Amino acid sequence: MSVSGIRTPDVNQPMCPSRLVLEHVTSRWGVLVLAALLERSYRFSELRRTVGGVSEKMLAQTLQTLERDGFVHRDAKPVIPPRVDYSLTPLGREAADQVWALARWSERQLDEVESARAAYDEARSRSAPGLVEQG
Repeated sequence: MSVSGIRTPDVNQPMCPSRLVLEHVTSRWGVLVLAALLERSYRFSELRRTVGGVSEKMLAQTLQTLERDGFVHRDAKPVIPPRVDYSLTPLGREAADQVWALARWSERQLDEVESARAAYDEARSRSAPGLVEQG
């Protein structure tokens, strides 16, 4: 039996710790950080420029979470000015390969998804004329 009290991880169980791992690697910024680090190691500011739209605070939190989970290695060099590089661990590379495949799949399927959304919205607007659309 593991420390968490669950014999076999099952993401469908409400208290399974694997849910939290899944949340970390598939979060908005988690996916993009892991994908960027597949290319090479980055310094914080380089990574922030690469992952467009992420705030400094969210990038720092995401990196800390991924480091804690064993996906990211933080290498702080004792130089002036301080230099910190982030790279993937072997576990992180495996996770990054998985989420990057999903990200690329979503890019390839974007036209189909947008068509499905338009058809859904059109059908909803015809079947319930007074309904307010949420988007």
